[in-house]
Amino acid sequence: MSKMTITEALAELKTINKRLLTKRNSTLQFVARDIRAKDPLEREGGSVEFLKRERQGIADLEKRFVLIRTAIQKSNLETLTSIGGHIMSVAEWLTWRREISSGSREYINILQSNIKGLRDKMQKEGRSLVSADKESSGGPADVVVHLNEKELIEEIEVFDTLLGELDGRLSLLNATTTIEL
Repeated sequence: MSKMTITEALAELKTINKRLLTKRNSTLQFVARDIRAKDPLEREGGSVEFLKRERQGIADLEKRFVLIRTAIQKSNLETLTSIGGHIMSVAEWLTWRREISSGSREYINILQSNIKGLRDKMQKEGRSLVSADKESSGGPADVVVHLNEKELIEEIEVFDTLLGELDGRLSLLNATTTIEL
């Protein structure tokens, strides 16, 4: 068994992908030839043997790729980390970042944009706009906003800070977490 950091493993995956592409491409030109033409790989055992060796090499690289990727996934499922007061496995954080965070950030931006657009519209029409928490404190309002804008701005700041901290933490974990192959 060998050990390596996740950063090293991810780098090896990139290398394996490049090697697979090269090996696959190198075999394509030797799949068939005109029977009247001399086998260009005759000195090395012939095209048939070359194809066997290269295809076995491809299979070995693919197997190594799956082994590395699986070891990374196992580690990500088992490694817990706390960010912004939330404890999740690395796998959960990665899923959140890839599949949830952009939609959440977009939703917050839309909420903020809608409130701004409504405020602009109300001002142009000479009408008033108040937030729900201030509704009872004063005069009549034409429109009540049911969100606190200051809290929305703070939520965006917390969200952006969380994403930045997550990226830093993941880089650190990848550089320091070892996997066994």
